[in-house]
Amino acid sequence: MGTRGAFWACILGTVASAVVFLALTADFHRHVGALTHADRLDGRAVAGKRVFERRNCNDCHTILGFGGYYAPDLTRAVRRVGADGIRYRLKDPGVALAASWRKMPRQRLADSEIDEIVAFLDWVGGVENNDWPPQDSVARKVSATGPVAAPAGEDVLRGQPCLGCHSLHGRGGTFGPPFDMIGRMLTVEQIEHYVRNPKAVNPQAMMPAQSAAAVADADLERIAAFLAGLK
Repeated sequence: MGTRGAFWACILGTVASAVVFLALTADFHRHVGALTHADRLDGRAVAGKRVFERRNCNDCHTILGFGGYYAPDLTRAVRRVGADGIRYRLKDPGVALAASWRKMPRQRLADSEIDEIVAFLDWVGGVENNDWPPQDSVARKVSATGPVAAPAGEDVLRGQPCLGCHSLHGRGGTFGPPFDMIGRMLTVEQIEHYVRNPKAVNPQAMMPAQSAAAVADADLERIAAFLAGLK
């Protein structure tokens, strides 16, 4: 190819790339309202976003791929730890994260501000973004714990966000009770029932209910069998 041919190939390639980029951008903006469920974005969620920005939460946390990497991604935080779990961490992070190497400053948020942040994170968690981030991906967990792999209960447990709130062998969260001797108090059936509907067992429970979409029945059976054996 001569110099003239290379010139025109470069020009045509650049124009074609620009056309594809602009078309994809226009298509994205055409669907952004539906993908983000903009109709669910109410005043509390908007207020929560403002609190989130005013307190510089993004300096440490990531949402939808933007932000710092010091602290956990918050895109699916409500699914992972529940609304009450978020409130507990925001209200007194020194206690909630006592066993974690990562620390969070106490922001002295009013209860109304905490509720607004929860509303904002709940809306963010509903954004359709191809199941991002991968650590909270339900499809990824199903794939990793499918019938071929058939991992042990402890492996399945560690693939779930359970240890973000509970501890096992001295490692994990402090929001919920440690797992180490849970088998002395609960049977397999009781553990399964509690995981599916904590408030049906204890109306004051702050643990989020785990649906079959979040924890498959087969995975829950293995987790419950493992935990019931901890005595």
